[in-house]
Amino acid sequence: MPSSYQISLDSARALHLSAQGLLKNPRRQPTKDDVLECIRRMSALQIDTISVVARSPYLVLWSRLGAYPAVWLDELLAEKKLFEYWSHEACFLPIENYGLYRHQMISPDGMGWKFNHRWQQEHQQEIIHLRDFISQNGPVRSVDFERQDGKAGGWWEWKPEKRSLEVLFTTGQLMVAQRRGFQRVYDLRERVHPAWNDEIHLPTRHDAEKNKILLSVKALGVAKASWIKDYFRLKSISPDNHPDQLCRQGLLVKIKVDSWDQPAYVHPDHLEQLELAADKALKANSTRILSPFDPVVWDRKRAADLFRFEYRLECYTPAAKRQYGYFCLPILRNGKLVARIDAKAHRKQQIMEIKSLFLEVDVRISDALAADLMKVIREFAVWHACTDVRFSPADITPFVRRMLAF
Repeated sequence: MPSSYQISLDSARALHLSAQGLLKNPRRQPTKDDVLECIRRMSALQIDTISVVARSPYLVLWSRLGAYPAVWLDELLAEKKLFEYWSHEACFLPIENYGLYRHQMISPDGMGWKFNHRWQQEHQQEIIHLRDFISQNGPVRSVDFERQDGKAGGWWEWKPEKRSLEVLFTTGQLMVAQRRGFQRVYDLRERVHPAWNDEIHLPTRHDAEKNKILLSVKALGVAKASWIKDYFRLKSISPDNHPDQLCRQGLLVKIKVDSWDQPAYVHPDHLEQLELAADKALKANSTRILSPFDPVVWDRKRAADLFRFEYRLECYTPAAKRQYGYFCLPILRNGKLVARIDAKAHRKQQIMEIKSLFLEVDVRISDALAADLMKVIREFAVWHACTDVRFSPADITPFVRRMLAF
């Protein structure tokens, strides 16, 4: 093994995509075990509820596995092989990593801005009553409680029981036992994860932080130090866990990437792929549609550094000010982010509508590009049970006509 590695930006992209399971197109019919392994590989699968196409966690898995029954994700949660908690954002996480989040649950300073301390302080009796109710009556959903305050609901107008459920969830007293219609079903932590015991299993804060750093570098394949905190939204990294210190312990490998003015880090589990990358023998060869919340693009600064891809989700932007569309999906092709589409699945009509398609400015137009994009869009439509792909009439450009020929 050489004392140091230097790789090109293209090789860094390939190393990242290899770690993320996106280097090659899916080659076989996936199994439910593949879904679990895919989540373990990423370490976190972000949850989002927007459903103009498949909700993000299901789409992230499709990008890596191809056509699979979406119900497998729900089943893995119900089987307690996954759990939900705040990670990068709300995420599905491998159950074996539960201990890495336990300090966030039991330490008020670790819960972050999403935790409503004021609600906990002002409604202690109601929260205790709700926990006792679940203890005596079993799992509940937010919709099991009628609204009594006359408000209409919505993201910032949660009913009191929903707020209290979230307090109990964030403090680790409740866990999500399963989802029904994508709605959380809450139950006591000791019933959902009875094997856990803080006195026996709780790691130190230092070790939990260190393991999150190692997992983030492993999931990223190659990482600048400035990228590492974002993957699990760490507030800070202690000096003892700085990547350079972990390199000295043999837990990480420091490398150089052409054109980067700071070092990068690779997990030792990826040394074989790193050797190939250094020899320019690790090649990306896939065309996949990505979710806006895919780990490849969820850190917009990293996507710009690694792929030179400027990306912003516009679903919260007024329609008149959108540049690319409501829920714009990046398209990955042969190691580069080459295009983006704004798509909507009309499930009852079995139509996948492509409202817009934008190629990146430096992409070379060719029949091969047209064929690859049309093929992956058709696969995307079929997985959504859509038998027809329709482009917006305003978007029938000469290039789209070339795509439609395939």
